[in-house]
Amino acid sequence: VQLQASGGGLVQAGGSLRLSCQASGRTFRNHIMGWFRQAPGKEREFVAGISRSGTSTYYADSIKGRFTISRDNAKNTVYLQMNSLKPEDTAVYYCAASSGIYYRDADFGSWGQGTLVTVSS
Repeated sequence: VQLQASGGGLVQAGGSLRLSCQASGRTFRNHIMGWFRQAPGKEREFVAGISRSGTSTYYADSIKGRFTISRDNAKNTVYLQMNSLKPEDTAVYYCAASSGIYYRDADFGSWGQGTLVTVSS
């Protein structure tokens, strides 16, 4: 599956952004989806994940309660709604797809190109 992320930009602290990730192909619904991020000088980290049906979601502690992952299998799209953004949320955000069951970085075989989110203080 090929992925195209969009929706990043510059926002003030406390603001909101919604990231989208459009997938190509007919197998989107067969993949678990994840959002990861990489801040300057840091390793890529897991942000949020969602099951194939969308009924189960998982979040990193650092964003829990502020970000919401969702998916629309009819549109082959996964979203990341980000509220109450903080300067430490500044990073390149990547969407990823996995045909497996684990939400570990190494288990995701398909990655989008990344979209930059910058949060100013």
